[in-house]
Amino acid sequence: MTAATIRPQTETEAADLVREAAEKGPRLEIVSGGSKREFGRPVAADAILDMSAFSGIVKYEPEELVLTAGAGTPMAEIEAALAEKNQMLGFEPADWGPLFGSAGGRGTIAGVVATNACGARRIKVGAVRDSVIGCRFVNGRGEIVKAGGPVIKNVTGFDVPKLMCGAFGTLGVLTEITLKVGPAPERAATVVARNCEAEAGLRLLREASSLAVDPTGLAYFPKAFAEPAGLGAGAALIRVEGTSAAVAEKLEVLRARFAGHDVVTLDDDMTRAVFREIDTGAVFVNRETDLWRLCVAPSEAHEAMKSSGTSEWYADWAGGLLWLGLSANEETAARLRAITTRFCGHATLMRASDDARKRLSVFEPETPTRAELTRAVKAAFDPKRVLNPGRMFENV
Repeated sequence: MTAATIRPQTETEAADLVREAAEKGPRLEIVSGGSKREFGRPVAADAILDMSAFSGIVKYEPEELVLTAGAGTPMAEIEAALAEKNQMLGFEPADWGPLFGSAGGRGTIAGVVATNACGARRIKVGAVRDSVIGCRFVNGRGEIVKAGGPVIKNVTGFDVPKLMCGAFGTLGVLTEITLKVGPAPERAATVVARNCEAEAGLRLLREASSLAVDPTGLAYFPKAFAEPAGLGAGAALIRVEGTSAAVAEKLEVLRARFAGHDVVTLDDDMTRAVFREIDTGAVFVNRETDLWRLCVAPSEAHEAMKSSGTSEWYADWAGGLLWLGLSANEETAARLRAITTRFCGHATLMRASDDARKRLSVFEPETPTRAELTRAVKAAFDPKRVLNPGRMFENV
């Protein structure tokens, strides 16, 4: 049976619907743009709570570097408004919709926050949670909660807005989000060391990260992805940003340091295009493979990649993030969990069938202590388990 769709138009209406669900049912699957519904475990819900009506920029103060928007506001609208003032969201939000068969540009700010969808610039400015400074949401009791606010240095009490980041809608129905924004760089460029084997290329990225050039992107494409892009048999990409003068100086430093390599430079437009593909996992969009993301220390990236057994992969965050094309089955899951245990990392099954996402641990299995904490937090925010039940962990 197809689940009914409920579309509240106001925060009070949303709160009433959640309160009724907590008292009588049904369990609710929360969506806004719906572009990432297939990321995470299948939700055991009876109805869909569609929050797309909560759209629009509520307040934008460019001089204060703060923006507040309805949770269902499309990212395209937010990024366009910021671009008019030469500003941006520092964490470089990623549009993962096409990975799941959705059209690009459907993602909303709530989806970005809920799934922690950040891009290559995380190595410099942090994750989504480092930019979210306030939010309004409805908890599982049907109570409207305001947390944080537009003052960036607000450190009073428990930082609930950050708890919402990466919670996949399991703790509250976001209605409004406040973020800090920053100036957009005047110029961007990428130095590409071509024809680098994986181990050498990843080592080059780690070396670049220690140089006084303040890189904002450090990625590696193996031959399978580098060659079609004209980047040879493996490519290490180092992005730098800033004023034109600053970028010119940084490029000189990088070219001098890596003079012994086959080096080319990508201009602004090419840099934006390449890193958009890196952020969104675009090279996997038309590939049939299931998709995992593996996070380890950059120094362990090459060994982790080899141990994974895949030939379809690329690296971001100087090797700290590996995108892996691997089947979603028990054998693969066991192999990747052994890697994360060995290197103190974590693996996420990002794209797979409903059956695989229900059968396997989509997210890194929790230790007993952490699992107990997860259940306690869920009970505090959503005691009747009506919000996205089972989206992250079974029976939570």
